[in-house]
Amino acid sequence: MGAHHDNCRKSLTLPVIGLGAVILVVSIIGFLGALKNNSILLWIYLILLCIILVAILVFTVLAFIVTNNGSGHNVSGLRYKEYQLQDYSTWFLKQLNNSHNWDHLKSCLVKSDDCNNLSKRYRTLKQFKSAKLSPIEAGCCRPPSECGYPAMNASFYDLSFHPISSNKDCRLYKNSKAVKCYNCDSCKAGVAQYMKTEWRVVAIFNCILFVVLSMIYFVGCCAYLCNLFLHPQFDD
Repeated sequence: MGAHHDNCRKSLTLPVIGLGAVILVVSIIGFLGALKNNSILLWIYLILLCIILVAILVFTVLAFIVTNNGSGHNVSGLRYKEYQLQDYSTWFLKQLNNSHNWDHLKSCLVKSDDCNNLSKRYRTLKQFKSAKLSPIEAGCCRPPSECGYPAMNASFYDLSFHPISSNKDCRLYKNSKAVKCYNCDSCKAGVAQYMKTEWRVVAIFNCILFVVLSMIYFVGCCAYLCNLFLHPQFDD
């Protein structure tokens, strides 16, 4: 979402850090079990690693299901797409329509540079109209194209023009930096598209992680069985 306060990304970074910490602890247990030929530690290691594998698999499947719906709509004369909230999964709708969740996300968007820097990046209307905006920029920084508001520059629209659409987002948009279209469904849709892209990346990474950990799990099973045959009695 651009460069903004670290608290805005805690929800994304903490789970990753937590997973890394858990894998580190489990790896240490497995290492100690192999180093000391301790069957109990190896058994604990295999159980915990199995739980991690199941959790990664479940999360990855759910991530692909949740992000299966939703895509942008092409707009004539524009290089970027516009997004509609109803196109996304029920889970996304529930999360984004939750007032507490959205207030937090909105505060992050206001602090970010996504909308504030548009007029600096695109000095002329021609540059702005030919730009390839991100989903958040397209949904949160400007009114939907169907409103028909004439753009004066990249961050200012002539709101005296009567909107040609009944879309409620047309009434919600304001030129103020603190308001923009942050209360619009189009903004929520832009965030949903951003989250969908991020989740897809995480899901693909999890697939790779699942394969790697599965191989490690297989090696761990072999080590446990070898240790069991070589040392039939559990070590104290």
